[in-house]
Amino acid sequence: MKTVTNLFILNLAIADDLFTLVLPINIAEHLLNYWPFGEILCKVILSIDHYNIFSSILFLTVMSADRYLVVVSTLRSKRMPHRTYRLAKTVSLSVWVLVILIVMPFTVFAGVYVSPDDAESRKSCVLSFPSPESFWFKASRIYTLVLGFVIPVSTICILYSVMLYKLRRTRLNSNGKALDKAKKRVTMMVFVVLAVCLFCWTPFHLSTVVIGISYFITGLSYANSCLNPFLYAFLDNSFRKAFKKMLEC
Repeated sequence: MKTVTNLFILNLAIADDLFTLVLPINIAEHLLNYWPFGEILCKVILSIDHYNIFSSILFLTVMSADRYLVVVSTLRSKRMPHRTYRLAKTVSLSVWVLVILIVMPFTVFAGVYVSPDDAESRKSCVLSFPSPESFWFKASRIYTLVLGFVIPVSTICILYSVMLYKLRRTRLNSNGKALDKAKKRVTMMVFVVLAVCLFCWTPFHLSTVVIGISYFITGLSYANSCLNPFLYAFLDNSFRKAFKKMLEC
């Protein structure tokens, strides 16, 4: 199963599993009602949390672009000699480098903060922005919204819309039944992936700009990380067959 698609699925799974690294620390902070882990771990945890936000949606975008190129080349009866496992590894590495660059500002501003109004001087791990803090806070929320949601989701929607349009316009030939089945499968994939992505992430990104983050909305965004591997793995026929074969052994 060493294929381009499976490599992207693996990277998506890694991106989605990043949130499991921060959950125990976040739970501990919530139960203790203060941050006991120091400055360095604060930067690490907040950085990983943002890696999850950006890497997951960016790998979904890469997979959408890959699917689009595969479908279009199939419709045109053209091969894709450049679509290799080695190129996929280069693309995956590039995505991780891009994510690191995007998250860098959050790493810089992450730190331990003690509120002057707190009589107990309890520490908290937050993003400490320079003055005026309200401006930088809103700027960071818009930065996350645009790079972590608006641009990737718009790209995914455009790619899938064009792909479905091309599939709908393709005339059925001797392979008509197979092509018609492919249309239905791709349509279902588009609907499920986009629906789950929008359902889980839209409240999170809108809330950060408009009303603030609640525990439910944060949990909903984490739920998308749990669902993505299952959506892309078990909606893929080859993966299901290999997984079934593994269980039979």
